[in-house]
Amino acid sequence: MTVIAMVCMGNICRSPMAEAVLRRKLADAGLGADIAVESSGTGGWHVGDRADPRAQSALSGRGYDLDHRARKFVSADFTRVALVVALDGANRDDLLRMTTNAEQASRVRLLMDFDPTADPDTPVPDPYYGDRDDFEHALDLIERGCDGIVSQITRGTLTLSV
Repeated sequence: MTVIAMVCMGNICRSPMAEAVLRRKLADAGLGADIAVESSGTGGWHVGDRADPRAQSALSGRGYDLDHRARKFVSADFTRVALVVALDGANRDDLLRMTTNAEQASRVRLLMDFDPTADPDTPVPDPYYGDRDDFEHALDLIERGCDGIVSQITRGTLTLSV
């Protein structure tokens, strides 16, 4: 099975939200049986924790399901993950430092690069220190980016392989 990893800093806010959104959008497009979605963080502070309650609330308010425990992305993940989607530039840079070759580096992308309406290098802002509106805004951006991923896969302009 092909695996897409959504990656933020601590894996309790943005990347679990992106995991839930992309998983459902792929299922709705008939791709859920072929593509698995997971999430992780570049840091290990929250390993084993559930998603932030505010992230869970934003997701459930839009009908998304999430059963999640935080984990840390490690360089060995590049041996099994076809696409590594970073939620901001700092996470992308951390991921690129973990790669061992150009092929692995080519699989690291920013989420908002999949949204044709977004400016290059647009981050999904970290809502952790914010309020409900910040989580809703992050979720708006995540939905747009995930729509772009699904669109590119279904059009054949994004190929996934390890």
